[in-house]
Amino acid sequence: MCGIVGAIAQRDVAPILLEGLRRLEYRGYDSAGMAVLDAAGELGRRRATGKVAELAAALDAGPLPGGLGIAHTRWATHGKPTERNAHPHICNRVVAVVHNGIIENHDILRDRQKAQGYRFTSETDTEVIVHQIHHHLQQGQELLAAVQAAVQELEGAYALGVVSREEPQRLIAARRGSPLVIGVGVGENFIASDVAALVPVTQRFIFLEDGDVAEIRHEGIRIFDAAGQPVERPVRVSELSADAVERGPYRHFMLKEIFEQPRAVADCLEGRISNGRVLEAAFGHGAAEIFDQVQGVHIIACGTSFHAGMVGRYWLEAIAGVPCSVEVASEFRYRRPVVRNHSLIVTLSQSGETADTLAGLQEAKRLGFGHSLTICNVPESSLVRESDLTLMTRAGPEIGVASTKAFTTQLVAMMLLVIALGRRHGMSEDMERRLVEQLQQMPGMIEHALQLNDGIHRLAERFADKHHALFLGRGAMYPVAMEGALKLKEISYIHAEAYPAGELKHGPLALIDADMPVIAVAPNDELLEKLKSNLQEVSARGGELFVFADTDAGMTEADNITVLPVAPTDDCIAPIVFTIPLQLLAYHVAVLKGTDVDQPRNLAKSVTVE
Repeated sequence: MCGIVGAIAQRDVAPILLEGLRRLEYRGYDSAGMAVLDAAGELGRRRATGKVAELAAALDAGPLPGGLGIAHTRWATHGKPTERNAHPHICNRVVAVVHNGIIENHDILRDRQKAQGYRFTSETDTEVIVHQIHHHLQQGQELLAAVQAAVQELEGAYALGVVSREEPQRLIAARRGSPLVIGVGVGENFIASDVAALVPVTQRFIFLEDGDVAEIRHEGIRIFDAAGQPVERPVRVSELSADAVERGPYRHFMLKEIFEQPRAVADCLEGRISNGRVLEAAFGHGAAEIFDQVQGVHIIACGTSFHAGMVGRYWLEAIAGVPCSVEVASEFRYRRPVVRNHSLIVTLSQSGETADTLAGLQEAKRLGFGHSLTICNVPESSLVRESDLTLMTRAGPEIGVASTKAFTTQLVAMMLLVIALGRRHGMSEDMERRLVEQLQQMPGMIEHALQLNDGIHRLAERFADKHHALFLGRGAMYPVAMEGALKLKEISYIHAEAYPAGELKHGPLALIDADMPVIAVAPNDELLEKLKSNLQEVSARGGELFVFADTDAGMTEADNITVLPVAPTDDCIAPIVFTIPLQLLAYHVAVLKGTDVDQPRNLAKSVTVE
């Protein structure tokens, strides 16, 4: 899950590449590098460990002028985050490669290449790619043919940018399993892992399909499919603006994205509700006919999206009366699930490129599970292209690694699905109108929850010296507690766990003491009294409680109980509202602890490798 950017232009490309890397840094920030072909036909390279700013400093000290180049920001998979493992990798000063993905047969290729006399200077799997391309160049092939031949010998996932000093007018791109787009300019063209990297220079994009290899020149682009046949891929115009991926007045992207949630939820709902009813056409052509056949739902997702799927399971079964299972994608693809007839496979992903989720969908389709729906934030992504139905969350760019608005918009999208399926399984029109009304009120309710920001900021000071935390919830609030724990551990590095509150006496009570803060979410629902009893168990053992409670829940403060009031919220959609204060808590604790909020250690935003 690294970031690639490349350019061929009649101007110096280094500033374009560097800005592209800055915009892709959410994809990896262990190291960064750039290679540019200069006017003398030589490949110059700069690499640096750490963030893109370190590469920028290296370029200030030693500029790389030239009109053809590739660049990379790395999230380490093979090899430590060192300068010698940073991309681009160059073979014999002839050919340079940047790579996102994992080459599974790199050991076999490495042994073969060593026998051929190639010298390795890194620990990465990527270096076998550049040597393999060079090997085919040595056999007399042109760069395009050499790349086409080399990728046929690779097993695994890749997105590649390739340049050679022997062919200074060509940039080669290839993808299989990892995203790559071509930016179409006027007399210049570009490649990148993500549209966001290129919006300062173009709004026109070609999205490569799996197996595609592209030859990119100043004056045009040729694309060949996995069989080597020339193909046409449509040029799409992106609506993403350059300033959409800027922080603006906010200190961090995460804080900006937390406060963007009222707008994001409103955008997610726009055009999908009319006269108190959900419009099924919003899910895509033929949605009504597919929904008519659905007898169960199987959700596949990872991380934060998995938590959204867990909330969706509660809703689907309790509200819509539809049986539902939820699985972590990386587990689903490697077990042997029993195929259930008339299932709807639902995948959730912010990027639409999550490798395990995509593989899970492909496995479900291979097994014959049934029709598929993806809930996603990126219209041109692989999950969207491979699914029968799609519901775009319209959250806008999310740059902070810790997902916020993607999660809440996924929950909104899940509720739309619950309503669409529920009307086929006994849900009354009155219930649908009630749920739709609550969804329409959601942006305002989130605005109200954001007003807790100052109080949560003060509360965060009591977490600054903590090393562990326990999150509790019941029913659909349990996955909300899981999401709160994940946020805290992701960006503050405080070890945090979540439990169903009713499970306390089955083990977690042993952890309770004054140094283990306990955070609970307490909506005014049918499980409230049971939750209160569970919290009393914590209080009686000297635990320090922080309770985000519905103002009508009747929670009272005590010496070791702090209550933060949340405006009254109907229990059906309480998970969306109660998520907001947990996001704010994680954010403010991380700021106080001085961590890198937007780019936490060891993590990257889009997990496009297994």
